[in-house]
Amino acid sequence: MGDISRESDGVILKNPNIVSLKEDVLYHISLSSGTHDLKEMFGDIKHGMGIPSVSIMLHEVIKLMYHAQCKNVTFIRIGTCGGIGLPGGSLVITEEAVDGLMRPYLELHVLGKMVQRPAILDSELAKEIKSLANEKFPHYKTVLGRTMCTYDFYEGQGRLDGAFCDYDEESKLAYLRKLEEMNIVNMEMESLAFAAMCNHAGIKGAVVCVALLNRLQGDQVNTPKEILEEWQHRPQEIVAEFIKRRLGME
Repeated sequence: MGDISRESDGVILKNPNIVSLKEDVLYHISLSSGTHDLKEMFGDIKHGMGIPSVSIMLHEVIKLMYHAQCKNVTFIRIGTCGGIGLPGGSLVITEEAVDGLMRPYLELHVLGKMVQRPAILDSELAKEIKSLANEKFPHYKTVLGRTMCTYDFYEGQGRLDGAFCDYDEESKLAYLRKLEEMNIVNMEMESLAFAAMCNHAGIKGAVVCVALLNRLQGDQVNTPKEILEEWQHRPQEIVAEFIKRRLGME
């Protein structure tokens, strides 16, 4: 029985019968290849979101670095975020990560006890990336600032469009403006664990994110897809330039 793959790096199905199906009904998840555009719906899905996913990944990548006997390791997280007082497309390089109570450490429950690990990023690394961004991409708005890392996308970030909301828009805006005054320039869901785990492992870490919207102006991302795709490439472009410079490839 042959293997089936739509692309060289795509998922392999060891069932040639699938190709001959007029419609493949995924009964238990209420989807069908005949009635849904599955590529459009799920073709750009990435695995994982938030602290649990990044924690699992980092545990194993840190062990990989140990077994590979790597020296002078640097980790950089790239991704998306919600800006606070920043227009969509802005780049944020995190100076300090804090939780929803403005605390600069990650809390873990280990063997029934609370463990707190400082969420410390490398300040010189952040400044180096910021300087490079100004040099190579002066047309991008790039800022250094504090990042609030939340455990929840909706209520934890003060959104009004979740399944639950026990506050009003006025309270939300007052909260976001208070964060802005405290130099919190963006919100996301990974930086706290990333910073704490890098610091705990003695690894220099940096976080570079692009803002998909200004949270002071709304909760939902409604920018056209082609613009979002261009914005999402911006952290990659900056980090690629950083890697080339570090490797002496310029």
